[in-house]
Amino acid sequence: QVQLVESGGGLVQAGGSLRLSCAASGRTFSSLAMGWFRQAPGKEREFLAAIIRGGGSTRYADSVKGRFTISRDNTRNIGYLQMNSLKPEDTAVYYCAADQSLHNLVVIAPDSWGQGTQVTVSS
Repeated sequence: QVQLVESGGGLVQAGGSLRLSCAASGRTFSSLAMGWFRQAPGKEREFLAAIIRGGGSTRYADSVKGRFTISRDNTRNIGYLQMNSLKPEDTAVYYCAADQSLHNLVVIAPDSWGQGTQVTVSS
């Protein structure tokens, strides 16, 4: 199983940008698809974006399409989520996850989760 650690969260003003990182260890990261999710207080966990193991194909939720970009560097075992034009409603705990199946990421049922990183967007 792969271990995942997110970083890069913090406080940002509306309209600003953040880049989240997801460092992987314990299993060949390049053999897994990875994704990003978020959960706001009182809400269910939400799928945001996913990328296949080779990085050639991505999926996005409509809520972040055009503002967020998922990418990965398999040589460094790191995944990224670039978040631009942030809004107060983007405030949440952000999680990365990995699975052999891209479908399992899209339906929010991956094998491995990170511990999450808080993103707060002030108005």
